Amino acid sequence: MNKTNRVSSSPVPGTNSCPRIEASEEKNRPLWSVMIPTYNRTKYLEKTLTSILNQAPAPEFMQIEVVDNCSTQTDVEAVVQDVGQGRISFYRQPYNVGLTANLTACIQRSRGHLVHILHDDDVVLPGFYRHLQEAFEQEPTLGAAFCRYANVDEDDRPVYIPKLEQVTAGVISHWIERIAVEPLIQPPALVVKRSVYEKLGGFHPELRYTCDWEMCKRIAAHYPLWYEPQILAHYRIHSASATSDVIKSGANVADRRKAIEISRAYLPDILADKLSHKAEEVSAINTLGAARRALSRGDTATTMVQIKEALKCSSSLKIVGILTLVPILAGIERMKQYGYKRAY
Repeated sequence: MNKTNRVSSSPVPGTNSCPRIEASEEKNRPLWSVMIPTYNRTKYLEKTLTSILNQAPAPEFMQIEVVDNCSTQTDVEAVVQDVGQGRISFYRQPYNVGLTANLTACIQRSRGHLVHILHDDDVVLPGFYRHLQEAFEQEPTLGAAFCRYANVDEDDRPVYIPKLEQVTAGVISHWIERIAVEPLIQPPALVVKRSVYEKLGGFHPELRYTCDWEMCKRIAAHYPLWYEPQILAHYRIHSASATSDVIKSGANVADRRKAIEISRAYLPDILADKLSHKAEEVSAINTLGAARRALSRGDTATTMVQIKEALKCSSSLKIVGILTLVPILAGIERMKQYGYKRAY
């Protein structure tokens, strides 16, 4: 890849440790870069790549590249060659650089003006690239654009569809006040201008499970975003995530608290404390939900870990009140699992 680089501008407050993304002066750049990070997983990769190819313009308009984080258990390149037939490029890291660094590598290796990071088990639906390209054409000041999406299970069945953020397509107002409080965008739904990454930097190296949320907040704090109300992407949920080591250890919640702390530095001064406190409270509520689900499964160890992490997020009266309901709600969930019905 031939590329002439110059040093990007200084990072925004709170992101001094974020990797810099060097600006490209390469001529004849494609409009799109679709970058697919992967590691030791090919089960859904063919679906992911096919969903791109089914709507991809010519190579001069869209770069498509799989960035493999040095997989050791699967032959990712063979799948890419079989599906892509030369249309999809492949890059293998010389060693495992970690999840967050591999995501940043996707940005660094991108050549297009618009960057879409699509994970190896997610898919885009027909019209995704056309609709989001039209957004950037209609509003040149955009930093990013995103669409409504659906969470699907291992068998592509929808399990959750987020509420509409607004009825019509267009620039979304007061977005920072919503995205700063909780994650509302899943990665496959988001497209970002490369010039934005060049200004704001890559994914924060201190984060793992919430690096995408922190990036969404960082972008929203500095640029307008466009919302497309059509469902044009699928984000895959795996059943194993309910009992993962991450939840058992509480690392997911600790990571969330770190993301809230990092973003406080660049949120609007007048809103920073209010939004950060609200984010901590919402995080605590969600964590108590995880504790309730663990208790309903009889997993008391995970329950206690999640409760402790929730209280580290917030110990407001609201959170304490919800905490007292955890055993009751867990009991109700457990009865439902065993088919018990309330007598009337």
